[in-house]
Amino acid sequence: MDTLAVRIPSVLPARVPAAQETSPLGSLIRSHRLRMGLTQRELADLSTISVRAIRDLEQGKARRPRSATVQLVADALRLGPRARAALEEAAHQGRFVTDRQEPAAPPTALHAMAGREGERDVLVAELSGTGTERLITMVGLTGVGKTRLALAVAERLHGAGLPVLWHAFPGGRAEYLACGDETTTPVAELVDDLYGTPGPGARTGAGAAAASLTELVGDGNALLVLDGAPAAPPRPDRLTALLRACPGLRLLVTSDAPWRVPGERVFLLSPLEIPAHGSADAATPAVRLFLDHVRRARPDFVAGPADLERAAWVCRLLDGHPGALAAAASWLVVYDLATLCDGLGADPAALLHHLCEAGGAADLRTALHDRLTRLPAGARTLLDALCTPAAHGATPGADPDQGRELTELTALTGLSLPDCGRLLHELLINGVVRAEYRDGVSRFRVLGLARAAWAHPAAATAAAR
Repeated sequence: MDTLAVRIPSVLPARVPAAQETSPLGSLIRSHRLRMGLTQRELADLSTISVRAIRDLEQGKARRPRSATVQLVADALRLGPRARAALEEAAHQGRFVTDRQEPAAPPTALHAMAGREGERDVLVAELSGTGTERLITMVGLTGVGKTRLALAVAERLHGAGLPVLWHAFPGGRAEYLACGDETTTPVAELVDDLYGTPGPGARTGAGAAAASLTELVGDGNALLVLDGAPAAPPRPDRLTALLRACPGLRLLVTSDAPWRVPGERVFLLSPLEIPAHGSADAATPAVRLFLDHVRRARPDFVAGPADLERAAWVCRLLDGHPGALAAAASWLVVYDLATLCDGLGADPAALLHHLCEAGGAADLRTALHDRLTRLPAGARTLLDALCTPAAHGATPGADPDQGRELTELTALTGLSLPDCGRLLHELLINGVVRAEYRDGVSRFRVLGLARAAWAHPAAATAAAR
């Protein structure tokens, strides 16, 4: 019996976790590592990849291991031709199975999207596997709908089979239900790694967390969404190393301002389309969204002709800004639509408080104040010119603010065309001006809320406190 008891361990395989039992690659790596008497740390040092990457490979969590990574592990394990071929075959089989599994999913949006189909299709085309962009930063004023559009883009790409990894920075409002997929675990560490400062003995390149993400993504395509990112960019060397290490990775960033890093494609998200002056088209995206919010506040609401005209007027006054429209509609719990219009006409900013949920509108007023105070002197001069009433020939019923053409602004400010264009671009990126294209001519107009804040800086300052 004693002899038998000694022999049993030599013929029975060591018990491994269930995750490893379903991963031939992980089982092979682990058995070769134990045969050489190496710890995971020692194998990581010999192969120059992270300890976490070794652990994920052995546990089957690295579902799409890169060919270069498998070769580094094989070199570190000093495998002969036969063992190396078996390891590479196991990695290939793992990729084959993973490609047929459900890819990592984005969060689920809480509300339907209105009027952003064109922007969504452009971003989907640019971020797809055949697209030309690797890094897109979507900018726009707080509350303009950047997160909702990012969700729509991620959902469309995920439906086409692209894995989507999502990270939300602190401070944003929850506009979706998180998927809770374990594959998002390395993303938070990756973000810390991208923004972190190197310490003594720190790894070079993309860092250890980025290496873990590299093992998760592998050689395939994937989308990484960084929602609500700060205006301060991550470390350029680590961002570059990440994009180089994961050639199929695309980044979609939502932020109040661009990162201004090489290779960045800035995507400006303007407010929703508003009805033309004198029109009350309920199909216009801004009107449709506003009426949806009205029905949330008053489920029994049925819009008549007069209501549609008032709704169109509100949308023009608030320039189709989704956050402002939602804040205004929330007042219909206590107001009727006519009273709301009277209040907005007297002072739009005073009524932009959500009654049903905290934050949002107050954040919008604060954001407007912060942006106006941060504008450079030249941009402030240009903003003054844009806010100056234009003489349009007083046609009865005409739009009182048709905006200004670039040539008009150069005449008003005395700036050269290039200088005026650069300052105008600064105003557009900051979200206080929107561009309108009619009859082949570009006109630029200040958002109604920004105009009110600019005309009454004391009120804007009080709102920000």
